[in-house]
Amino acid sequence: MATLVLSAVGTLVGGPIGGAIGALIGRSVDGAVLGGGKREGPRLRELAVTTSSYGQPIPRHHGHMRAAGTVIWATDLTEHKDKSGGKKGQPSVTTYAYSTSFAVALSSRSILGVGRVWADGNLLRGAAGDLKSGGTMRIHTGRGDQAPDPLIAADKGAAACPAFRDCAYVVFEDLALEDFGNRIPALTFEVLADDGEIALAELIEPFGADAAAGATLGPLAGFANEGGPLAATLDTIAALFPLTIEAGSARLTIDPVTAPAAQPRLLPPPARAWEEHDFGTGEGRRQDRDAGNRERIDALRYYDVARDFQPGVQRPEAQRPGGGGSGGAQRTIEFPGAFAAGDARALANAAARRSGWRRETLQWRIAELDPALAPGTDVRVPGKPGVWQIESWEWRERGVELALARRNPEALVVGPGDSGAVQPPPDVLAGPTILRAFDLPSWSSSGETTTMFAAVAGTGGWSGAALYLDRAGELVPLGASARIGATIGALAAPLAPSPALLFEPQATLDIELAGAGAGFATASLEAVLLGANRLLVGAEVLQFVRADPTGSTSWRLTGLLRGRGGTEAAALGGHAAGTGTALIDEALVPLDPAIVPTDPATTLAAIGRGDPQPIYAALASAGTGRRPLVPVHPSSIEGEDGALRLAWTRRARGAWNWFDGVEVPLGEESELYRVGYGPADAPFAEWATTEPRFTLDGAARSALVLAHPGQPLWVRQVGRFAQSDPLLLAPAA
Repeated sequence: MATLVLSAVGTLVGGPIGGAIGALIGRSVDGAVLGGGKREGPRLRELAVTTSSYGQPIPRHHGHMRAAGTVIWATDLTEHKDKSGGKKGQPSVTTYAYSTSFAVALSSRSILGVGRVWADGNLLRGAAGDLKSGGTMRIHTGRGDQAPDPLIAADKGAAACPAFRDCAYVVFEDLALEDFGNRIPALTFEVLADDGEIALAELIEPFGADAAAGATLGPLAGFANEGGPLAATLDTIAALFPLTIEAGSARLTIDPVTAPAAQPRLLPPPARAWEEHDFGTGEGRRQDRDAGNRERIDALRYYDVARDFQPGVQRPEAQRPGGGGSGGAQRTIEFPGAFAAGDARALANAAARRSGWRRETLQWRIAELDPALAPGTDVRVPGKPGVWQIESWEWRERGVELALARRNPEALVVGPGDSGAVQPPPDVLAGPTILRAFDLPSWSSSGETTTMFAAVAGTGGWSGAALYLDRAGELVPLGASARIGATIGALAAPLAPSPALLFEPQATLDIELAGAGAGFATASLEAVLLGANRLLVGAEVLQFVRADPTGSTSWRLTGLLRGRGGTEAAALGGHAAGTGTALIDEALVPLDPAIVPTDPATTLAAIGRGDPQPIYAALASAGTGRRPLVPVHPSSIEGEDGALRLAWTRRARGAWNWFDGVEVPLGEESELYRVGYGPADAPFAEWATTEPRFTLDGAARSALVLAHPGQPLWVRQVGRFAQSDPLLLAPAA
C-alpha cells in the first residue's frame, strides 16, 4: 500500500503519481503519465472566440468564469429590407439588415445562470439581463430534467430535437446583427456555475476520486476544466494548491494540504537496511539538495475578476533562498482559474517559495508503521533543522520508507495585487424613449419636401426605437427607426414675447435637456442667416447664435432670431417654462406624408429596448408645412370718393430669406387671395383677387359699415392645401 502528497511545482506528475495510480489499478503507468517533456499547464484562452468545430470538448465550469462556448445549432440569416424615399425629388434608398437564431453550449455540467455577455468585446447583455441589441436570449442551465428548446424543436422536429441534458447552453432568437457588420459576432459569456467557495470534490468527481467533505480551494473564484486525464487535472490544481493523495482503497482520496502544524511530531531514528541497492544502507537515510537546476516560478497567469475575467499576470516577490532569484529555468504557471489580483499574487508568492524550499529532500526509513505519519504531515527530523513534510510513504520488507521535503518557513507578507488599468465596456440600462412629433414650416418654396418629423431620444443606455403610426389602436410600422437621439428638452424659464422683426443680440433662453450627452453648438451670425441653429420652441421656430452649458444637461442660448418660417404669431405670445423644445437637425426622423396623415388627430408611437409599453405622441402643429404664410406689409389708402385701396406683400413657403431685386416665389399652383370684412371664420362680406391688392369702393364700404360697424378688413392667401392665417388690412371702422 502506498500514499503520497502532490505538492511540487512544475513536473508534478513524477514517480509518486505513477506509484499511486499503479497501486490503484494494479500496474505501473509511470511512463504513460510522465511523458517526455515538461508540462506548463493548460493555456489561458486570451483570444478564444465562439466556434463550432466538430469534436471540440465542452469544458466543465465551476464558480464564476468567462467562456466562449461552442455553437451547436444555428439557422440561416434572415434578411430585413427597409425602403425609404422615392417620392418627388427624393432618391429611393433600400437598406438591408440581418438577424439570426443560434444556440451556444457553455458548460458540460449544470450551472446557475449566465451573467453578462460580450460581443466583439462590447457588452451585448448587461448585468441586469438586458440585451443591448434586438432579439431575445434564453438560458438552459443543464439540469437532468431539462426540456428541449421550443425554437430548436420547431426547426428540427420534436422527435429529433435533443434536450442537451447535463449541458448548459443559451439560445439567441432573432439576434439583430446590424451592430456587428451583419455577421455573428465573437461571443463570450459570464458563466455563473456556483455560488460560494469552490469544492474540491466537484473538480475531481468525474474522475472517480473523493475529497474530504468541506474541502475547498479558498480564494479560487472560478475554474475551467477542459477534461483530459486525472494526472493533468491534478497537475494543474496542485500548481497553486498542494494536494494529498490516498491510493490505498478502491478510489483515490484527494485533499488539500493543511496549514503548517504548530507542534510538528519528531520522527524516530532511522532504521538500517541490508540490501546494497537500498538507500542509506548503513544509516537508513539519504538527503538530496538540488544545486540550482530546478525551475524558478517567474509569473502566474490567471483570469482576473477585476478585468472582466480577462487574463492577468502576477509576479512573485519571493525567490528561492540562497539562489538570489536567478537560478534555474524560468516557468510561468498557466492556471485556468479566476482570482482577485491580491489572491493571485499571494498564490504566486507561495508557489515560488515552495519551489525554492522544496529543492531539499530527504529519504528516511522507519522500522514500524505509524498511522499518524501520513502524507502531508509536518514533522521534525532528528539532527535536522526546520520543519519537514511527508510527501509519500511506502511499506517495504525492510521498513516504511518516507519521502520528506523541506517545509516553508514563516509566510512572507506581500503587498496587494494590482489588476492594472481596467476600462470595461459601459453597462448602462436602456432608459425610456422620449417621443415628439410635429409639423414644421416648409424648407422649400416648391413645397415638395417632407415637413413632418419625429424627434426621438432617450435616457441612460437608450440605443434607438422603432416608429409606428397608431391607427385606431393598431400600430402600423413606419419603416423608420431612430438610431441617433434628437436634442430634446424643455424651457427652464419663461421666454418673453417678441415682435419677431429684428435680430435680438441680448435675448437669451434657458433649456434643460432630456438626457446627458446631447447639446448645442455656437455659430456665427452669418451661418445663422444661412439656416444654422434652428430650434423649435412650442410652435415657434427660432435661431440662436451662442450656446453655453450651465450644467450637465442645462444650456443657455444667446442671440435670437424669433418667429422664423412664418411662426411669428407664436413668438408674439411668448412661452411658459416647461414648453417643449427640439433642435432641428439631421437627427430628426422625417415622416412620409403618404403614410402619416397631416391631421391633428394623428398619433405616433415609439418602442425602444427600455420601453415596457409603447410611447405615444400626437402630431403637433399639424398642417403648418402646407399652410401659406401670412402676407406682410399691409397698407390702406382712403380716396376722396370714400374708396379704400388695400395692398400687401405675399410670402412663400420655404422662402426663409429676403433677397433684393428678386420677387418672392409664389410657391402655389396659382395666386389667389380672400379679402373679408368681419370675423375671419364667418365674414359678413368676402371678395377674391388674384393680385396682392384690392379696392373697396366707397358705396360698398359705407353699406358694410352701416350694417356691421366696428369690423376689421383682412386678407388670407389661398394655397393648394390650406389658407393662411388672416392679415389685418384696416382697423375696425
